[in-house]
Amino acid sequence: MANKKTNKKGKKRMTKAERARRKRNRIILIAVEAFVLCLMLIALYVVSLYGKIEKTDISEEDIVINQGISQSETVDKDDIETNDISGGHMDGYRNVALFGVDSRDNSLGKGTRSDTIIIASINEETKEVKLVSVYRDTYLNLGNDSYGKANAAYAQGGPLQAINMLNMNLDMNITDYVTVGWAGVADTIDALGGIDIDVDSEEITHLNNYQVETSKSLGKSSFEKVTQTGMQTLNGIQAVSYCRIRYTAGDDFKRAERQQEVIQAILNKAKSSNISTLNKAANTIFEEISTSLTMAEILDLLADVASYSIGATGGFPSEQNRVTGSVGGASCVIGTDIPADVLGLHQFFFGDVAGYTPSSQVETISQQVRSRTGR
Repeated sequence: MANKKTNKKGKKRMTKAERARRKRNRIILIAVEAFVLCLMLIALYVVSLYGKIEKTDISEEDIVINQGISQSETVDKDDIETNDISGGHMDGYRNVALFGVDSRDNSLGKGTRSDTIIIASINEETKEVKLVSVYRDTYLNLGNDSYGKANAAYAQGGPLQAINMLNMNLDMNITDYVTVGWAGVADTIDALGGIDIDVDSEEITHLNNYQVETSKSLGKSSFEKVTQTGMQTLNGIQAVSYCRIRYTAGDDFKRAERQQEVIQAILNKAKSSNISTLNKAANTIFEEISTSLTMAEILDLLADVASYSIGATGGFPSEQNRVTGSVGGASCVIGTDIPADVLGLHQFFFGDVAGYTPSSQVETISQQVRSRTGR
């Protein structure tokens, strides 16, 4: 009779605990393999979508970063975080320029003015995102030592000149951008099933009026009027029309706040959506954006998307340091103390900016603005 502790071939039998442990190990191995397979499929899917993006390669040598001296110099992208103007206070942050263009022919590059100019500063440790709108009519150096409305920089030289405009005037170290047209915003919102926005009585008439032009420019045959105020779900055309309102109290400054509100609502909806909805939205937006971000950078950002939260938002120039007036026959927003606002911008984004003072380039720009506008 065989020993109970061996099988018929003379090998030791596994105890019940050993069999259970082996089963657990097999299950863990299968789970790990399945997880790795899922990651590979996701990566392949994102790669396939990446081919739909309008990709713009911006040469690092063409990006202008203020160096805390009397003129701007070009800087290697890898060295930007430690350049002289930062004092180290921009380390650990990814700063990206967001442009919204009013394009009728799906053109996202040079030749179209940027209705929306937003700097998104991402704290890479906490994943908090802060947004600052640079008002499109702000009278600034356009990144080539000519002066005019900030949104003209994109029209003149596309995203590269617009990035340089932001860096030169604001002592920023931006190297990347994302541009989207109104069609991309509308289609993405529709793919997400709409976004929740609180519409007040002053906005509703203008929202519906803008829908007429918005639907035509986006090639839509019809639109649905908003019939009540309060918190409600807006579709793509409605939300874009809401973004474009500028004839209420606050004018273009309030318009920028609405744009930030819509960005917040899109992120909130995306974070609460299921995989199928996100898949639909991704297929939509990837076909209707232009960016300088590489595949690796996009994958890196997507990996943490559930962790992102939009914190404080603001605008440049600040309310206390701006006036409106006519410059060369055009209505402009004029910063009355640009260096003070640049310092405030850095404090807003980065907190402790001890040792940082606005560069001599910013001081020169401020003097030029005062000389050219009489403000």
